Amino acid sequence: MEKAKDFSTIMYGRKSVRVYDETYKIPHEEMLTMIQKATTAPSSVNMQPWRFVVAESDEAKEKLRPLIRFNTKQNDTSSAMVMIFGDLECYEYGEEIYNQAYEAGKMPKEVRDHQLAAIIPYYKSFSKSEMNDIVKVDSSLAAMQFMLVAREHGYETNPIGGFEADQLAEAFDLEKERYVPVIILSIGKAVEEGYESVRLAADKLTTFK
Repeated sequence: MEKAKDFSTIMYGRKSVRVYDETYKIPHEEMLTMIQKATTAPSSVNMQPWRFVVAESDEAKEKLRPLIRFNTKQNDTSSAMVMIFGDLECYEYGEEIYNQAYEAGKMPKEVRDHQLAAIIPYYKSFSKSEMNDIVKVDSSLAAMQFMLVAREHGYETNPIGGFEADQLAEAFDLEKERYVPVIILSIGKAVEEGYESVRLAADKLTTFK
């Protein structure tokens, strides 16, 4: 696929591709650019809880292989497997985020101070279950954007939810109690088109009140 610029082409042409050119590796600079674009996604009070682990080496993919159940074809052929985790202690970056906004002239100092004084204790008060819900929603928004950004760059992806969630963080040296696995995205140059699919009609799924 050539690089796509038209949004309709990017969105409507997206399919789940499971087989890729095994010889192609995505440069780190380009991968970071795609992740940076993906993280323009919204997040609750801008806490940005998404964390990315890119498995691209043979060693990392071999470690991932037994943890992804029936998704080994994607692992074996993709340029990389992008694991997205949600950080249950994302509020630790709150001061850095809000200082950055202030220094960039996007937020007055008094607003920064007021927001931090309110938000950080509020986030710390959440139960693990409540935080789990927040970081999974936010990280899923970034994941969807990454899939669309990937197509802009000429790549295809496949979102994977079938993996050993209780083992993934520790396998890649993350604290299991802090980092919640949300989704894995395979990415690479497609050597198959992916399956055509259908969607239910909007009026079947929507209620107006």
